[in-house]
Amino acid sequence: MAKQGRLNPWILTGTLVLLLAALKVASAVVTPVAFALFLIALLWPLQRRLQVLLPRLVALMATILLLVTAFIAFASLIAWGFGHVGRWGLANIGRFQALYDRTTAWLEDQGIAVASLWADHFNVGWLLGLIQKFTSHVNTTLSFWVVVLLYVILGLLEVEGTARKIKALPDGATIRLLWEGSEETAAKIRRYMAVRTLMSLLTGMLVWIFAILFGLPLAREWGIIAFALNYIPFIGPLVATVFPTLLAMLEFDTWQSAVTVFVCLNAIQFVVGSYIEPRLSGSALAMSPFMVLFSIFLWTFLWGLPGTFIGVPITVAALTFCARHPDTRWLAILLGPPDEREKAIDMGAGTGDGFPGHDRSGHVSGSGRRT
Repeated sequence: MAKQGRLNPWILTGTLVLLLAALKVASAVVTPVAFALFLIALLWPLQRRLQVLLPRLVALMATILLLVTAFIAFASLIAWGFGHVGRWGLANIGRFQALYDRTTAWLEDQGIAVASLWADHFNVGWLLGLIQKFTSHVNTTLSFWVVVLLYVILGLLEVEGTARKIKALPDGATIRLLWEGSEETAAKIRRYMAVRTLMSLLTGMLVWIFAILFGLPLAREWGIIAFALNYIPFIGPLVATVFPTLLAMLEFDTWQSAVTVFVCLNAIQFVVGSYIEPRLSGSALAMSPFMVLFSIFLWTFLWGLPGTFIGVPITVAALTFCARHPDTRWLAILLGPPDEREKAIDMGAGTGDGFPGHDRSGHVSGSGRRT
């Protein structure tokens, strides 16, 4: 007989489905909050250390300035890379036309009428609609980041206040769950992003070296694009692989060269993403590979491109909290890595980045360290 008070797995599953449906419906409201919490987890250690040296508001301004500078630099890199690729494409539009004509002729020889399909679907109206959709998407993205920035500013100001509220809760088990869960989640997110940045740099460098050795034009640009898009799991590396492959078809005029470029770039992505990165991430990404891929597609479906970027950290956070509660620990074990069960149920301490500690009875010390 099940113990009284334990959560029924079927009830928990139904609740999870309803929660995901609500997140889908309220994506415009919830997505900026989730992104802001993600950034606060990354920025809080810096903010806390600056507050020791500077007044609180001055430290906040310095932290936000660093965040905005990082975003501008990142966006500039992407714009620079794709801008050079776009200008190169316009300068070689005649070669693209010749490649298109050859491809169309070959497909029509196989009984596939590409010309009529192109005329029916890819016309001036379609192009104008695409430009209008892109402009609308840019405006939406800018508005999204403004809202996220406001949430980050307010959130950094309220971290210490929220800490005091959790500290004042009457139930020791709730304090332990919220405090250790938040502490460990933030530490995992910071480690995840540090490893992701290192692996993005390595991927960009390897793509750049390969492009130089293979004689592929725009080697620097492909390296920078691979670095930037590697932050978007699965979809980013796919895009960074397809574009150079198309360029190889144009530059070398043989399908063997295109296949070689495609295989080598995918080999780089596979070795870095599936072999090196998991070993550096360690317990920061205590999920099965299936769950990682499922998280990417799930959160992309729920929230679009922002969900693609933040989906894995959200799932890491959810499983971290699940592992700290006896009623949901089975979920963390089930979705964790198959050969590393202990990581999913590790009940060890977090990093203590400015948060109060506590003992197993739920007592919170005022020194900010576990007693």
